[in-house]
Amino acid sequence: MGQTRFASGRQLDLICLGRLGVDLYAQQVGARLEDVASFAKYLGGSSANIAFGTARLGLKSAMLSRVGDDHMGRFLLESLVREGCDVSAVKVDPQRLTALVLLGLKDRETFPLVFYRENCADMALCAADIDEAFIASSKALLITGTHFSTDGVYRASLQALDYAQKHGVKRVLDIDYRPVLWGLAGKADGETRFVADPQVSQHVQGILPRFDLIVGTEEEFLIAGGSDDLLTALRTVRSLSAATLVVKLGPQGCTVIHGEIPERLEDGAIYPGVRVEVLNVLGAGDAFMSGFLSGWLEEASDERCCQLANACGGLVVSRHACAPAMPTRAELDYLFSSPVPITRPDQDPVLQRLHQVSVPRKAWKPLFVFAFDHRGQLVELAQQGGRELKAIGQLKQLFIEAVQRVEADLRRRGIEADVGLLADQRFGQEALNAATGRGWW
Repeated sequence: MGQTRFASGRQLDLICLGRLGVDLYAQQVGARLEDVASFAKYLGGSSANIAFGTARLGLKSAMLSRVGDDHMGRFLLESLVREGCDVSAVKVDPQRLTALVLLGLKDRETFPLVFYRENCADMALCAADIDEAFIASSKALLITGTHFSTDGVYRASLQALDYAQKHGVKRVLDIDYRPVLWGLAGKADGETRFVADPQVSQHVQGILPRFDLIVGTEEEFLIAGGSDDLLTALRTVRSLSAATLVVKLGPQGCTVIHGEIPERLEDGAIYPGVRVEVLNVLGAGDAFMSGFLSGWLEEASDERCCQLANACGGLVVSRHACAPAMPTRAELDYLFSSPVPITRPDQDPVLQRLHQVSVPRKAWKPLFVFAFDHRGQLVELAQQGGRELKAIGQLKQLFIEAVQRVEADLRRRGIEADVGLLADQRFGQEALNAATGRGWW
């Protein structure tokens, strides 16, 4: 790929500007969204998934967006922090709620998807939220297409691009075209990935000259180039931008174009995808971008960047969810070193174990643990004392107070330690309820 000449001495590798919301994934795979009975909650939003995925792969990543002053917003911030992301530039919006998305998994290619993003927090990002020093602290800035779709986020994104250009920060566009978020599909039709629209094409073309790297699917380059022919669209994009273009080709893999658009894509290098059994294609693009940027920001070759990108996309499409499904370097190393292709990552025991043990975990300090899981002797003591059995529950709540006092005493003494408990719900449900949310083991 050649030297990208990233600025040296930067605190961050990557700032991701854009969507930050909660994904609620259907747990009943194969069901219509109408029939789904339960959902699993994950961090979501294309920019947030990329911040999460690149951090998991070892980059110093940061998020630039807004969340609501609500439980979902706090969940998102905590999820990013656990992964090692910088969230200092995420504003808490007291007026708006955090965005939500409901997603079904009908089959490998069908995923009913409903965005709950009316006046949501991340779309209220404004130019005043963009801090010049923060942008200047990074090697690269990534912006996803949705944050050019309305006047407010358009101005915020342009402000970020101005600061990036001024301070030598490389600028990356993930076209990330969602017709519903541009008002081109029904409000409940988040699944549709392409609707041609000359006004959107013109709008996107106005920003293309601002970027050093542009990544998109075939359909996304069609909208960017304003054509129904991919090569024609790419030539229009090239006439407006000297950026490196990365075209995602689905199962075929991807190609990278630095200069003139070739007569045929096959005339350039096509970097093959990873062949896996697909659960669903949701999240593949964000995983692809995470993998590509993890190589690009280390100035790796095109081949290496695409190997990482295709592998990340392949692993995520074989798993439930997007952000938590993102692989670690250990998983990728194992995948690349395997003597035979791993077409069912979800059934490979080593890969599954690596996915569990190589992700960031809380580093516990020395632990002071109080065990009061239930014993029959407590019932005997209550009976001998002539007390009702509900008194056992009251006793266990006193145990919680004891753990709390130990924690306070450790802090008072300046002892670096954590506290925890071992208990069960028999006569102890109220105690367990009182113990949650404190960060105890």
